[in-house]
Amino acid sequence: MKVSVIIPNYNYGRFLGDAIRSVLGQTAAVHEVIVVDDGSSDDSRDIAKSFGSAVRLIEQANAGVGTARNRGVNESSGDIVAFLDADDIWLPTKVEKQIEVLLSDTECGMVSCHMGEVRSDGTTPIVTHEHTTDSFMAEKILLLEAPGLGVGSATLLRRSVFEKIGGFDERAEMHPSEDWELSYRVASVARIRSIPETLVLYRNHGDNGHLNVRRMERSMSLAFEKIFASGDFDVAFKKKCEANLHNMLAGSFFSNGEYQNFIGHALKGVSGDPASVMRYLSYPLRSLKRLMSR
Repeated sequence: MKVSVIIPNYNYGRFLGDAIRSVLGQTAAVHEVIVVDDGSSDDSRDIAKSFGSAVRLIEQANAGVGTARNRGVNESSGDIVAFLDADDIWLPTKVEKQIEVLLSDTECGMVSCHMGEVRSDGTTPIVTHEHTTDSFMAEKILLLEAPGLGVGSATLLRRSVFEKIGGFDERAEMHPSEDWELSYRVASVARIRSIPETLVLYRNHGDNGHLNVRRMERSMSLAFEKIFASGDFDVAFKKKCEANLHNMLAGSFFSNGEYQNFIGHALKGVSGDPASVMRYLSYPLRSLKRLMSR
């Protein structure tokens, strides 16, 4: 199997070298490393060029991460594609262990792994994100019952599957949920598996897409709208999915201290799924703990 690694980059020159070195240092050599620079204004291009022939640099005007990833795939030649965000790091055995899974399971279209969230220095641990999978799991993804699952830096995909589903949605409004939406489409046509081991380090440096809850709100709503328009879904199932989305967003807004948005989504979540009211019983205690920690 030939693995093509696509690294989309936008003004992450301060992290890009670490990302590239983590790919070149894999125990299983990759076929090619392609950096798609999405209109950076920092020293990103010079850093990519400093690796010489080991890295191919593609430059484009700023068009968004979905477009950058798709272009990288279109200009690559491996039968396996992998994506690494420029601010993340692969641990040395990631490719080797994920390739073993693809070789052992011909129905597996995508293989993921756990991610270790670290501070911006790339080493200080914060928390581990487990990417749980359950074979053919499209419904679980829609129900938001597949914790942490996305494409991002954690997965390897068969090119045939990526091309079959049409790649990433390139609309700017879909960011940062384009990973999640693509995972759903992968799960609709192939098995997804995960290695229960941390093989990726995810930097939390304050500018990460997932930290912008309002953007997440817009992009997830757009993703749900797209998915539900694409097929005939049971009304009760759709209602449960939407309730789970509101509950997830409520929790995120609460964590950000945006209590008006928290209340709005909490009410919608409970309206769609009355049983979810139980999850909110702990919120007064969480508020008290937050005040005491200040």
